[in-house]
Amino acid sequence: MPEANTLYYPNRFARYFLLAMEEVLGRSGLGVLLDYAHLEAYKTELPPDNLERQFDFAYFAALSEALEEMYGERGGRGMALRVGRACFAHGMRSFGVLAGMGDPVFRAEPLDRRIVVGLDALARVFTNFTDQRTSVEDHNTQYRMIVDESPMAWQRQASRPVCHALTGIIQEALRWASNGYEFHVQEIECRATGHSHCVFAINKQPLGRK
Repeated sequence: MPEANTLYYPNRFARYFLLAMEEVLGRSGLGVLLDYAHLEAYKTELPPDNLERQFDFAYFAALSEALEEMYGERGGRGMALRVGRACFAHGMRSFGVLAGMGDPVFRAEPLDRRIVVGLDALARVFTNFTDQRTSVEDHNTQYRMIVDESPMAWQRQASRPVCHALTGIIQEALRWASNGYEFHVQEIECRATGHSHCVFAINKQPLGRK
């Protein structure tokens, strides 16, 4: 396995992530990916369904690198985006404060309000249940989601941002909060490229809406 460190995701989130990978890649594809990432132990048993923080950031980084090795930089990015979206859609959206975004009362709120609440809820889930400290800032026509330590970029060096799965999670969270709208989300700073944080720029207006 990759060398462990002291930052972790809870087992339940890691379980969501690996199940999302299986959905996108297929069972055999996931098995090959786990071999590439030297995480063979998870081929026979997924992380337990609990909130113990035991899934190392280094494991996420290894999975992200393995996707790029298997599918190339562009293909790996596309796969990671799909994995992130599936991870939120099939697990994370039912978790904690995020589950409240399905309530009819929330759905009746103005779109702008739902986006602010949705981003804040996602940031709070990351901060409260993982070692990924996350905050949201308002920047004129954009929101910025700021991640102190991203597991996808953990101890990596790259010429371009690498946190594609997190981008996918944010995209799907926004689609869920907005009841179907798509938003442009781009990682504009990444620790893997030498920045102090990973920063995601989110346009306030959904795609196709003027």
